[in-house]
Amino acid sequence: MPIPVAVLNGLPLLTSLPQVTLAHLAQFATERSFSKREIVMQKDSLPSALCFLLEGRLQGVDFTMDNREVGLYFINPGDYFGEVAVIDGRTQPEFVTAVARSRVVFIPRDLVKPIMFASPKLAESLCTRLATRLREVSAQRRILGLSNPLQRVCAQLQLLHARAVDGQARVLNAPTHQELAIMINASRETVTRVFQLLQGRGVVERDGNDLQIQNSTLLDQLASGERDMSK
Repeated sequence: MPIPVAVLNGLPLLTSLPQVTLAHLAQFATERSFSKREIVMQKDSLPSALCFLLEGRLQGVDFTMDNREVGLYFINPGDYFGEVAVIDGRTQPEFVTAVARSRVVFIPRDLVKPIMFASPKLAESLCTRLATRLREVSAQRRILGLSNPLQRVCAQLQLLHARAVDGQARVLNAPTHQELAIMINASRETVTRVFQLLQGRGVVERDGNDLQIQNSTLLDQLASGERDMSK
């Protein structure tokens, strides 16, 4: 069954495309639902589609040589994924798993790839996104090099938090302690203890699904190692 054109109209990456192109893509696009912890995209699989998250939350993950899970990035509604393999034709570089019940649209690679390169605005969006992802990966590697779990948690929150909203910085749709733990190579219990300290000192506070950064200056000092909780 074709995807309604209105669904594709709502995806930021595709807004620059003509309606006739979107209608053509919608005819061949498919939608699937995934349960929490279900694998959406397998590592080393051959590229078959450019994917868009309609609802839920996904996470890109991989495993170290000693089989430890490492979280790489999150995918939120409206985001796309699988573009690296679609572009270069090689296999998918990491797993993508659902961290909440999710709905995903798949647009066949053979159909969407020519459009990706023919549309200057779409190609620019892809290049900007890839550059952003490269910077995030570099920052993530620096975080993993920190020896102190408190520093790693604070540095990860720095990387995740959005720009100030109404004068207050916050992490939108904040990850769980387990999700953070696999991103910084720590145990869930360690992350929970760090959050207890941060909340006790008034650095962060839960606000529904978000995490409010109440003291950005102290968070920055803790992330850099200038301060610790004993001072």
